[in-house]
Amino acid sequence: MRRYALPVLAAFALASCGEDVAYKPAPQILPSNIQKLGIQQIVNKTQQFGLEDKLALAIRDQFLADGRYPVVPVEEASGIVLVTVTRYLLTPIQYDATLNPTTFKLRVAVDLQMLDKASNQVLWDEKNLEGVLVFPGSTLAGGLTEEQARENIYPVIATKIVKRVIDGFGSVTGTSERRVSNDAPSTVPDTKPAEPLPPVVSHPY
Repeated sequence: MRRYALPVLAAFALASCGEDVAYKPAPQILPSNIQKLGIQQIVNKTQQFGLEDKLALAIRDQFLADGRYPVVPVEEASGIVLVTVTRYLLTPIQYDATLNPTTFKLRVAVDLQMLDKASNQVLWDEKNLEGVLVFPGSTLAGGLTEEQARENIYPVIATKIVKRVIDGFGSVTGTSERRVSNDAPSTVPDTKPAEPLPPVVSHPY
């Protein structure tokens, strides 16, 4: 029995070790010299005016709520958070019987960088962190205006930014650029979609 028990125990030990030594990449957290964070003025590359101000407030509030790093003016910070708003896409996705849009999808994407102020080097670059919201239009009961939809997206993006900065690589993932069309409308189109053509009916001769 002992002769058969040893291989079984050895196999069990190897299996246990396999679980213990499973590949778990270490998070790429901030270096120890970064103790205080500053939020650089957000760059807005979209045509939607005023996004940067409210998004900056949401990011600051999220860092304060997290509490692991104090947020200070940029001049006093050892690490600078750089945010660029790259896309703002509001697209109607459902219409009523008269072809008026009733449901919309709002997508806001940002690029994020972390700057080590002491060395003036960018530590990492995270592209296309995105907030997405599908919502009924304001003409429907319980619907939202475009401004209200934005108010819902700001904390979503802010949460992703704080998590990426503090918890490191892999904590959140940006969206592939191939999924977002650069020529998509940034606001609701003024014109309605063309009505479908009537079916072609063949007449016997």
